[in-house]
Amino acid sequence: MLVLGRAQVEALLDLDALIDALASAMTDLSAGRAAAPDRVAVRVPERDGFLAAMPGHVPSAEMLMTKLVSVFPHNGGTPLPTHQALIVAFDPHTGEPAALLDGTAITAARTAAGSALSARLLARDDASVLALLGTGAQARSHAAAMCRVRPIRQIRVAGRDRAKAAALADLLSAELQVPAAAFAGYAEALDGADIAAATTHAVDPVVRRSWLSPGVHVTSVGFNPDGREIDDATIAEALVCVESRQAALAPFPAGSNDLLLPLRAGLITEAHVHAELGELLTGRKAGRTSPDQITLYKSVGVAVQDAAAAALVVAAAREQSAGTEIRLA
Repeated sequence: MLVLGRAQVEALLDLDALIDALASAMTDLSAGRAAAPDRVAVRVPERDGFLAAMPGHVPSAEMLMTKLVSVFPHNGGTPLPTHQALIVAFDPHTGEPAALLDGTAITAARTAAGSALSARLLARDDASVLALLGTGAQARSHAAAMCRVRPIRQIRVAGRDRAKAAALADLLSAELQVPAAAFAGYAEALDGADIAAATTHAVDPVVRRSWLSPGVHVTSVGFNPDGREIDDATIAEALVCVESRQAALAPFPAGSNDLLLPLRAGLITEAHVHAELGELLTGRKAGRTSPDQITLYKSVGVAVQDAAAAALVVAAAREQSAGTEIRLA
């Protein structure tokens, strides 16, 4: 069995290839050619955390896998990331365990690549101002991914900790060669933004309709069982797209409070979820209809994304003779 650590996964995973691979995986999922059952989880209430299992199968990528991912939000103030994961890949023909990969890097990359794919499909072609809400690993990966699909000329960073926002802005300016600056709050960062990427563990919404400019594309990947990132008014007005209707509207630990809470309150119906990414990609559903329309991609993360990323990493590792082979029996 091939074993790959985090640094190896990061070196092997090409972001441009991943965005394209996710397009294929999302198309397969919407067409019923790939499988990603709703994730299951056990909660660790004393740490406000949980451990989830996410199996997935993408035949076109020849990938059968499962991810184990822990979400411990209090790690945000420690050297440990809030999300940590392992991925086990199996031979899709025999079921034999084939590879063990660090899943933390894959989770960050595939989540950001999914948001970038949504921007490719829904953001205005001239979108150039990116607002990052949050200062963790997902904010950093989202900045890199968004710069691949739109001509980003300015990055605005906002978070609970202004010092962390400033540090991330400095890092992004150096890494991406794009001017980046920290802003005092979420409202200030969102004012005039063309793309807004919410990557928080917020309890109360960090994206509010009154803070948004016409034509903005919002991506929301944050997850908190007890909170939400997007307010009701934004949900109600925006063109809402998801990876999977089934996953997005499922109960904890699969679904999104951003959609479930206004749904339960009667503010929207299930039909308000306009499209899955796979439906936009095949033209079954239309995307943006006007320059001033607000569009929203609400991500909950589905295992076919992890499968697509793992397939790229394993293939690159085999080609480059990377990683360590171990025997389990």
